Amino acid sequence: MNSMLLLLVMGVAAGVLGAILGIGGGMIITPVLTIMMGLDIKYAIGASIISVIATSSGSTIAYLKDDMLNLRVAMFLEIATTVGAIMGALLVGMFSSNFLYVLFGFFLLYSSYNMIRKFFDKKGEAVYTETGEIVEKFKLASTYYDKAEHKQIDYSMKNVPGGFVMMWAAGLASGLLGIGSGAFKVIAMDTIMKMPLKPSSATSNLMMGVTAAASATVYFFNGSIRPDIAAPLAIGVLAGATIGARLMQVLKPKVIRMIFIPIILYMGIQMALKGFGVNI
Repeated sequence: MNSMLLLLVMGVAAGVLGAILGIGGGMIITPVLTIMMGLDIKYAIGASIISVIATSSGSTIAYLKDDMLNLRVAMFLEIATTVGAIMGALLVGMFSSNFLYVLFGFFLLYSSYNMIRKFFDKKGEAVYTETGEIVEKFKLASTYYDKAEHKQIDYSMKNVPGGFVMMWAAGLASGLLGIGSGAFKVIAMDTIMKMPLKPSSATSNLMMGVTAAASATVYFFNGSIRPDIAAPLAIGVLAGATIGARLMQVLKPKVIRMIFIPIILYMGIQMALKGFGVNI
């Protein structure tokens, strides 16, 4: 009973953070299950995959209802992520994992630097509104109502090819290293494509669910998903994601960045050190 309550509470916390930041709850769930509860990493990853689907399901319903996520951008970029994930799965063993961990670790550190710079920018959260050829052709520009600012915000994006390549790299990292790529998705949209942070986070939540659903099939058939662990986690995550989706919409972008920056800094340092053989 105590273990079930712990899983429920952990699920709620992971769901809230995952929905707000668009990064899934794997970075919370996997370490807790393996380090605190002594669970085999295989089952921890299986439970984490299910939690990502639950986070995506719980938050996406709320974000769709409030027109927060950009469905066209999600489906367009998911093509790149899926292709990258398949290529990564096929190329496992051809590249040094240590080199890849260092590469992606330093990329996350560089991205966190850009986010810190944007956080302290006196101009605030600038909204990019110019539409380019690709944006017009695929009708990627959109609008959302910011409940924190109490106004409708129309936005466009730039450097769509750069974001597409970043999404492919995120999928490649997932396939090669078996890691979640939510942080890379948010960075691709927010930092590279200049989408506002809130739609970036909401759209990332939808995309993660699509990617995780494909992975879950593999984990289910190889016996890595234990219902006694995944079920209470999923219930907690679903509740937490619903709360997080509502909470995110009333938070100011700077507050979300304040939460997001330490997390990607930690992830970047962790990945870089892992590449040098140091685990934290």
